[in-house]
Amino acid sequence: MTPPNTAVATRASLAAAPSRRAADIAYDAIETLIATLQLKPGSPVVEAEIAERTGLGRTPVREALLRMTSIGLIAQQPRRGLLVSSIDLADHLDVLATRRVLENLIASCSARRASGTERKDIVRAAEKMMKAAARGHLDDYMQADHELDCVNHQASRNFSAVKSVAPLIVQCRRFWYAYQHEGEIIEAAQAHMELAQGIASGSEAAAVAGANRLLDYLERFARKVIDN
Repeated sequence: MTPPNTAVATRASLAAAPSRRAADIAYDAIETLIATLQLKPGSPVVEAEIAERTGLGRTPVREALLRMTSIGLIAQQPRRGLLVSSIDLADHLDVLATRRVLENLIASCSARRASGTERKDIVRAAEKMMKAAARGHLDDYMQADHELDCVNHQASRNFSAVKSVAPLIVQCRRFWYAYQHEGEIIEAAQAHMELAQGIASGSEAAAVAGANRLLDYLERFARKVIDN
């Protein structure tokens, strides 16, 4: 599957949301490069190359790279500069355990706080995931997954939890792209649909059950990769 054109996507983001800070747009663009393995684990990160690749200036790119270094997506190596952090299989289980706690909290908050429009939008995103999974189209699936996360995070009104979970989600997306041959995309889509329907129903218990089903799936997926 062909990865998205990052420069084109970045220009679209600038046009669609002109009020957003350039550094935030740069962060999203670099995050996509890392999550989709266009920037592979262990590869060097060169500021000028990233600026050219994303079509953004070096100042917002530099700020975005500093943020990514602070949360561990990019590593600073003596005499080697910036590198994309490696995928640590054992550590990934800790990533999932931490993400579970945060996803349960976010799901609970979203079920309680989401607007009517947000409840519809999150189910619509999950439906897109189901359709993409049925076609076996991973890039469309991941785009719909990102849409679902954005609505869920906004609906939760819990920005501390969202800020904490965001880098963990990137790690999980990157893990999926690296080991997608071990995954079952339809099962994953069904788990996301349960989460979305739980939030849409307004039941905190149903929303948390959906979040736990999703994390149960992700943990089984990770253990399958590790065991192989």
